[in-house]
Amino acid sequence: MFNFVKKGALAMGIGLVALPALAADVTWRVPTSVPEGSPFYVNFLERFADNAALLTGDRVEIQPFGAGVLVPALQVYDGVRDGIVEAGHSTPSYLVNKDPINAIFAGFPGGMGPEAFVTWIYEGGGKEKLSEIRASEGFKNLIVGIGSSEIMAHANKPIRSAEDLKGLKYRTSGPWAEVMREYFGAVPTVVPPGEIYTLLQRKGVDAIEWGPPSGNLPEGFHEAAPYIIVPGVHQPTFLWEVVVKQETWDALDDDLKPLLEAAAELTTLESVVSFYDKDMKAMETFRGGKNEIITLDPAFIEQLSSAGSDWISKKADAEKEAGKPAMADILADYNAYKARWSAESSYLIRNQD
Repeated sequence: MFNFVKKGALAMGIGLVALPALAADVTWRVPTSVPEGSPFYVNFLERFADNAALLTGDRVEIQPFGAGVLVPALQVYDGVRDGIVEAGHSTPSYLVNKDPINAIFAGFPGGMGPEAFVTWIYEGGGKEKLSEIRASEGFKNLIVGIGSSEIMAHANKPIRSAEDLKGLKYRTSGPWAEVMREYFGAVPTVVPPGEIYTLLQRKGVDAIEWGPPSGNLPEGFHEAAPYIIVPGVHQPTFLWEVVVKQETWDALDDDLKPLLEAAAELTTLESVVSFYDKDMKAMETFRGGKNEIITLDPAFIEQLSSAGSDWISKKADAEKEAGKPAMADILADYNAYKARWSAESSYLIRNQD
């Protein structure tokens, strides 16, 4: 796992001994879908920028830009495709409405948690499958972050059962929005990340979901609404990527390409561990505050997970009937890996109450 990291670090070490520091050969402006300074910005994009500079000996400069500075928050992929910027940083979650195949990589209710998912991505062929999808769109992608499980909701109303979801005005996106609307009668809405706090505080919605505990804590959602709903069955894990046009990637010197691959894999490894550590501390803060933390009943969790699995299976079947079998093929592989993990991972000690 993470073989590129070993090779890249070795190449970097040799290069830095042989050559003095030089000005960057390549500069990419990289807008993201989140505000500057957010945990996703820092833990994924800034970390990748630092690792790219480190492993390439400063020959590649990644210039991060927060949401809305160069392109709108939810149009990062379009900005790269249209040549507005050299590269972009976003998540497949924002592409699900355009092509449901992205749901497999966005994280979906009923899907794999972070341990299994990161293993499938790097050892089970998931990375290659996502690369093939992006190649068909004219992109070269670099996975630069896989996250821990999210908080299901910060809410102005308690959520304990399916009945509580009926008519619930819920800020969300991706597969969860579809499941909420189609299976539970909720009313999902999508707004850019920078608008979520105000929407929740002013009770423009009943509930919001955004990120893992450490992603939500600095946003102050716990101060805007009294209830915190866990676990993050809606988003067991999540993936972010950097995309460039294929011709932009092809124009790189050949020796830089494996170093950038290494920087991306190193970023993924470091970021998921960082989330685990910071999430634990964030949950301690939440539990020590005024919020009521509602842990869902296992039967309700299973109900939500089953709805997510049913939703994505139906989407894959519909795609196949329309002459596009790729989603069904990838989902079958994904589900097989998930089943193997579930069957054979009981030997792991997880230190969980």
